[in-house]
Amino acid sequence: RPLRLPSSGRVCLRRRRRLPCASPISRFPPLVGSTQTLSLEEMPTAAFLPSLLLLLADRSYATPTTIKLGLEWFLNPDHLPLVVALREGYFAEAGLDVQLLEPADHWEAEEEILAGRLDVAVTETLHLAQDAARGKPVIGFSRFLHTDGGVLFLGSSNISRPSDMCGRTISYPGSPGIGGPAIVQTMVEADGGSCDIASYGKHNGGFYHVKALQDKAAAVATLVFYNFEVIEAQQMGLRPGFFSLKEWGVPDFCQLVLFTTPQRLQALRPQLRQLVLAMRRATGLIKREPARAARIYEQHVKGSAAAAGTTNRSALAKVGAALSGAAAMVNPVAAMRRRKERKLEAAIFDATLAALPNDNSLSGAYFQGLMAWLVKTGQVDAQVGPELLPEGYWTNDIAL
Repeated sequence: RPLRLPSSGRVCLRRRRRLPCASPISRFPPLVGSTQTLSLEEMPTAAFLPSLLLLLADRSYATPTTIKLGLEWFLNPDHLPLVVALREGYFAEAGLDVQLLEPADHWEAEEEILAGRLDVAVTETLHLAQDAARGKPVIGFSRFLHTDGGVLFLGSSNISRPSDMCGRTISYPGSPGIGGPAIVQTMVEADGGSCDIASYGKHNGGFYHVKALQDKAAAVATLVFYNFEVIEAQQMGLRPGFFSLKEWGVPDFCQLVLFTTPQRLQALRPQLRQLVLAMRRATGLIKREPARAARIYEQHVKGSAAAAGTTNRSALAKVGAALSGAAAMVNPVAAMRRRKERKLEAAIFDATLAALPNDNSLSGAYFQGLMAWLVKTGQVDAQVGPELLPEGYWTNDIAL
């Protein structure tokens, strides 16, 4: 999914952290009744064997399994469980070396997995179902974010109910494809309206939804995440309105899931189970200690930005930051802009916390409903969709 950040275009990067391990020799228990230290060569076999077995059973000394995990474009608060599990060492404790990878540009994640450049990737349930219907070798196995998705509009648009959107211009990624009008038309009809689907105007503003509405390039924007674009518009004082997918006949597909290929799932099943459990543990920390989670995320972003450039770039960045800070001290406009940015970041972070589910599973009935809607709206081949069973592209075996 393209950059899911406010319209300011600020980008957050990544950083990996390796945790130090204690010396394995220090884990050996002393021999019972011994009054002197023995070398490993001198240690009796019977006494040494239990310690050796304990050592081998300790996953912290086993070679960790590398999991190359492709993000849905750039790192943002939606990926919070991944960041916390990485920074707090939950992945490492589970015997995993998880590498969070960001695309330099758009990528077809399943092709990256088949080529060995990724093991797992992030997608939305909508795209998972569409890819499966196109015959791509994909299988999802864990949901980790469920936000409220829908259609955004501003108070100045003279829209008060879904049927008012008939014939209006829609901003959406993928324009001029059928996806945007399919969502809006479904809402119009759910509200009792009747509209020619060809009557809608189409605008491709990418994921800069708020800017498209501000510039009056479109009257409504869809494929919106409440915890980002609606919060952004609120903070800007634009009096946003919002129609939720789930309330107006559209399947609730603004959910982020992990997926891989059937082959990689089979090869990494125990490790992927550990991945899910570590993320679940991180979600618990986030909900119990949101302030701590915010600090973890901020530290990760700062560390990632520092690690992203060369020494010269880092030095220049430090100089630039110092000059920027100095400018803010003497320039009240710059200082006010930064305060607004921080307020927006905090509001987005807080809204995202409510979108982190405890349950990582999804039902077959959910995917059946999603696929039926995709077929009805012409987004999936009518000869393929009805024959495609959910268990062919989703499993709860790892999530439950």
